[in-house]
Amino acid sequence: MEVPPINLLIVDDEPNILAGLASGLKSHSVTIFTAVDGEQAEQIAGEEVIHILLTDMRLPGRLNGIDLIRLFREKFPEISVMAITAFATVETAVEAMRLGAFDFISKPIDLDLIRHQVGKAITHQQLLMENHQLREQLSHAGSISGLIGNSETTRQIARQIRQVADTDATVMILGESGTGKEVTARAIHNLSHRKAHPFMPVNMGALPESLIESELFGHEKGAFTDARKQKAGYFETAQGGTLFLDEITETTPKTQIALLRVLEQREFRRVGGDRFIPFNTRIISASNRDVDELVQKGTFREDLYYRLNIVPLFLPPLRNRREDIPVLADHFMSHFCSRHGRPLKSLSNGAMDVLCSRMWPGNIRQLRNLMERLAVTVHGDTVQMDDIPPERSPQEDIVPSSLQEAVEAAEKTAILNALQECMNHREKTAERLKISIRTLHYKMSRYGLS
Repeated sequence: MEVPPINLLIVDDEPNILAGLASGLKSHSVTIFTAVDGEQAEQIAGEEVIHILLTDMRLPGRLNGIDLIRLFREKFPEISVMAITAFATVETAVEAMRLGAFDFISKPIDLDLIRHQVGKAITHQQLLMENHQLREQLSHAGSISGLIGNSETTRQIARQIRQVADTDATVMILGESGTGKEVTARAIHNLSHRKAHPFMPVNMGALPESLIESELFGHEKGAFTDARKQKAGYFETAQGGTLFLDEITETTPKTQIALLRVLEQREFRRVGGDRFIPFNTRIISASNRDVDELVQKGTFREDLYYRLNIVPLFLPPLRNRREDIPVLADHFMSHFCSRHGRPLKSLSNGAMDVLCSRMWPGNIRQLRNLMERLAVTVHGDTVQMDDIPPERSPQEDIVPSSLQEAVEAAEKTAILNALQECMNHREKTAERLKISIRTLHYKMSRYGLS
């Protein structure tokens, strides 16, 4: 992401000081303007956007330093201001700081000190510019924090989030791993009236079966061997906020029954306790599985599914919204260059073309990880096509890395064959595959089949 130069205005009625500061602060990242009084500075402000103001407090004419700071702060609210004077008073310093002066420097001037302070102001202004650019890009997705992209699909997701956010409706988010299900859940929470209360993410697939009820509902002291004191569970600590149950389809039948009862009664009981505790918590769940198919197979309770799936929200894979890849790549690159203290890097057109042509089986998470790798390992300020590691070869794709990948590859092939045999007639295709039309639509969307 390219940041434009910073405009620095220096105002001082002593020509030698003005020339010395302009020469000493000269930099490729800064455009310097100079003025000998407040009126000339005011004229420059009418023609240029000023990011940093370095001004003497005693100036000839109708505008002194305080007047100038007040005028520039009104015109450029995010401006960084440094005040210089040989005749500092407590009242002047306090007023300058009250108006937002970045620093107050006394004469005689220490050029090294001013360079250091101006450098801090430049960094601050560059970060502001980067944030403005990112916010402008995010506006295409409805200015929802964490939801980044320009595609119509992303805008549609943003609209759905806004529609459901400020209600208490239970939401189920479906999509492949890495598509941003937790980011979406957080966006719903942050736009809701519950945003001042906790957002509690829970990976249901990672909780041991022996401890899952204790983790969800808490336990009383002595409820089991290691229960040395009372402990609140996730339902209790998320009171007033949002509980995000990720990988909900990985739960056992016993846990599903417990969850169903709690959701129906809107109260829970700690393990080992005899008192029911009402809860006021919004439930958002998520899965990367085909829940309809799991219900048909009997591995996920239908009644629990209906409780959780009041508002379904499907996140398509990254390969189905390639228009979002450039914005996502630039966003992650900027983020990781800043995090790891690296100079900001841009991606060449060739490098971006490579990214946009890939299938991204790991979706946004995979792209994010690659951008962090490139931010750390690439020397120079531009990522070239050759810097991007090769994608897995077709021969490698023949051997799945997991049982789930093997099943998905077989499903995709079966659907493609059935669609071809049925001349793309979806109802007949669903009948041939012995699945519901809804399941067929889900799988076609999941595998990028039109």
